[in-house]
Amino acid sequence: MRQYERRLPHWELVGQPLFVTFRLAGSLPANRVFPPARVTSGRAFVALDRFLDQARSGPTFLGQPEIAQLVVQALADGEARFQRYRLHCYVVMPNHVHLLVTPLVNSSQWLGPLKGFTGHRANQILGRRGVPFWQDESYDRLVGDEESFRRVQRNIEFNPVTAGLADSPLEFRWSSAAGCAGQKPGGSPEGLTPQTR
Repeated sequence: MRQYERRLPHWELVGQPLFVTFRLAGSLPANRVFPPARVTSGRAFVALDRFLDQARSGPTFLGQPEIAQLVVQALADGEARFQRYRLHCYVVMPNHVHLLVTPLVNSSQWLGPLKGFTGHRANQILGRRGVPFWQDESYDRLVGDEESFRRVQRNIEFNPVTAGLADSPLEFRWSSAAGCAGQKPGGSPEGLTPQTR
């Protein structure tokens, strides 16, 4: 297990569950104020996640069904077709994505290709050239035990509810919540049922 840091710390590991968040380029305003240094990284993440959930500024391309479906299909392919990770759960919000995965290869072999493919394809759909789709860096956190795993899974599945986009996790079209409950998710391809630990 290796940890490295750019602006955020990252985990380079295989076989251990990770909570991963990545967002659209420009989804946070350049003048945003970061919490004071005494605030934990977890609390800082929650504050930024709430800001992203409001989607008051920046692009919301993931709210377009064709682009959300592209990301959902790429997530499914990363597990089933390319066998790069086990996908436990996910949500595609209008300007960011949350995942709970167990990588089967290093992150450079799964997260980079996932963001690269979906960003390129989404920009084609949008008729954009020469501009980044995803923010370069992502947030990832090691999920160490069963209790943390369940808490992260619940937070991911309830994200559309806390953001005011759905009344229940099962209603949100671009989430694995329905699949985790034994139903076909509204936005996911046939047969995608995220595995649980």
